[in-house]
Amino acid sequence: MCRWAAWSGAPKYLEEVICDPEHSLIDQSRNALSCKTAVNADGFGVAWYGDRQTPCLYKDVRPAWSDPNLLQIARHIRSGHFLAHVRASTGTATTRDNCHPFTFDRWTFMHNGQVGGYDKVRRRLDNMIPDDLYRGRMGGTDSESVFLVALAYGLNLHPRAAMARAVSEAEALSRYAGSTPHMRFAAAWSDGETLYAARYASDNLAPTLYYREFGDGVMVVSEPLDKARDCWMEVPQGHMIEVSQGRVKQCAFLSDEVLVGA
Repeated sequence: MCRWAAWSGAPKYLEEVICDPEHSLIDQSRNALSCKTAVNADGFGVAWYGDRQTPCLYKDVRPAWSDPNLLQIARHIRSGHFLAHVRASTGTATTRDNCHPFTFDRWTFMHNGQVGGYDKVRRRLDNMIPDDLYRGRMGGTDSESVFLVALAYGLNLHPRAAMARAVSEAEALSRYAGSTPHMRFAAAWSDGETLYAARYASDNLAPTLYYREFGDGVMVVSEPLDKARDCWMEVPQGHMIEVSQGRVKQCAFLSDEVLVGA
């Protein structure tokens, strides 16, 4: 599994999330508390939005705590919208292209979880990606496949329904292959203006997802960055949030209404 954090609000230095908190993302890369693996050392990545519509992306295969360039970038880059991730592989290779976040045009996506039996359904899942999007297929992870399938289903127009449909169909493939758990999904995705995050699983063990509202923005994380646990709101399993202009809206993620409208 993995750990990640995203910020939407007034411009903030990346180090205020990645480095500075007592349980920062770098600390979580060595001492995660809310997942099966305490160490997330299979690479890292951060995507941030600035003056351009598309995000800037920096990632590497080294553990987050051992990359001096990450510390320099985090200290000097400030953004009102960024997503950062430390990776623990669920089976695919530790390569730069397999590190999160993934980007395509203006969209950024990062994920904690897995598609069960991905090695058995990878070809079928990739076949759901049209050619014009497959050119953006850089790595070999299940996460990137789900992202590109969601883009194919209209992420630009329907950010909630398209992602829900992609997750639902990836889960269906896993059920067909007979591998469990069929789906574990705690992910964030953004177009640089609105931040979306969802928590879902095919069983009752969905990866954790929290958010916290500040006076100047909203932080969304896989686990809290400090000990003030009462200040962090847990997103219920099967739900998602939408963060826009400092406000949080919560709704069901994989509902029949969403899938029918997709």
